[in-house]
Amino acid sequence: MPANHTMMQFFEWHVDADGQHWNRLKEMAPELKQWGIDSVWIPPVTKGQSAEDTGYGVYDLYDLGEFDQKGTVRTKYGTKEELKSAIAACHEFGVAVYVDLVMNHKAGADETERFKVVEVDPNNRNEVISEEPFEIEGWTKFTFPGRGEQYSAFKWDATHFNGTDFDNATGNNGIYRIGGENRGWDDKVDNEFGNYDYLMFANIDYRLPEVREEMMEWGRWLVDTLQCSGYRLDAIKHINHDFIREFAGEMIRKRGEDFYIVGEFWNNDLNACREFLDNVDYRIDLFDVALHYKLHEASQSGSAFDLTKIFDDTLVQTHPTNAVTFVDNHDSQPGESLESWIDDWFKQSAYALILLRRDGYPCVFYGDYFGIGGENPIEGKKMAIDPLLYARCQKAYGEQVDYFDHPNTIGWVRLGSEEVEGSGCAVVIANGEPGEKRMNVGAERAGEEWIDLTNTREDKIVIEEDGFATFPVNGGSVSVWALPEQDSTMDCAVQE
Repeated sequence: MPANHTMMQFFEWHVDADGQHWNRLKEMAPELKQWGIDSVWIPPVTKGQSAEDTGYGVYDLYDLGEFDQKGTVRTKYGTKEELKSAIAACHEFGVAVYVDLVMNHKAGADETERFKVVEVDPNNRNEVISEEPFEIEGWTKFTFPGRGEQYSAFKWDATHFNGTDFDNATGNNGIYRIGGENRGWDDKVDNEFGNYDYLMFANIDYRLPEVREEMMEWGRWLVDTLQCSGYRLDAIKHINHDFIREFAGEMIRKRGEDFYIVGEFWNNDLNACREFLDNVDYRIDLFDVALHYKLHEASQSGSAFDLTKIFDDTLVQTHPTNAVTFVDNHDSQPGESLESWIDDWFKQSAYALILLRRDGYPCVFYGDYFGIGGENPIEGKKMAIDPLLYARCQKAYGEQVDYFDHPNTIGWVRLGSEEVEGSGCAVVIANGEPGEKRMNVGAERAGEEWIDLTNTREDKIVIEEDGFATFPVNGGSVSVWALPEQDSTMDCAVQE
């Protein structure tokens, strides 16, 4: 039986720092499979600079919640054993696990060092704004006293980094390029701000052979230790793209062609994405940032947005086999660094656009599904997303025919597959007034009575003799028309 694969980003920025997240994943593994989620992207598993650190302020790559470091044994999400147990449970129920790797920088150093730097313009990192090199006291020495030399004897110091942002001696902040005039930035990175090698904390210099080998060794160690199914690579536009290609190739060589890797290349310029995929020999997929921003623009603009253009200049349109489509994530959620939250009224429509189409590997955001915590909590939209997950699992198969012929009302049909009984659907989205779309779902369906799986309309549409029917949709809404569910429970676990 064919299966439509669906990923879930199994965290949001404010997920409880109670150390129980891995246990929650373990408990939910069977439910995830029933909902049609057959892979999860989990947050960074490595020790951060505190017990509350999300993992993106990475301290020790070899501490998965095993050593007493930074005031805690566990990470924000739990202990190493709880993590391994959660991954095993996911595998038991047919859910793949992709681990988030933060390889751009290190944070929470054990000691300071004194070294020479030049200060650069934050808006043009190639422009030196200090008159001459000067000395700072930086947090760049990582000795891992709680772990010692278990798993790795490698110790980090200023020679392994090419930038930092804080002078402990003066308390000044800035972007300091380490090594004075004699050492520049890595040039095999994104060219935003002139050169975007530096992002935050102590920036790892991937031009050094010993650094590359240590990170390769860690990647091999991690996959052996966790037996995970893939990696999500964080902030790769700031990392030497030759290293990303080599790293991906080595992990796939070690684990097999099925080992999955997706990268966060946060750039909505399609040419930049294409160039990056070329540079890494298409060994990894990329999140479709361009589509995310299209969805955001559509949610902000209402009926002024031309829905027929929603996929123009997106990765899923030009590179469908390399695109991971998403609506929102931990960085785009309110209050975070890349805030670009899709408005509530358009959220269900946005999910229909990634879940019910032929192309792309869709990723459901934990914060959209279960809700967001923090000072300004947001309720989850499980009730709105579940019908779409069901439709993806049971209905959205076969040839796709688009009816993108009106700026405010678009539709498409999936003609179904003989291998999936009862499959096939008709989707209609409106961003203005109520609308309708006359579409053909196949003459062999004549006489069938279809309903709206989203439950936003109570109509029952009878397919005409020639396979056509007129499918209505409420204003600012989405309807998914298909044969009724065979029973009252959604169980997608049958799709292996």
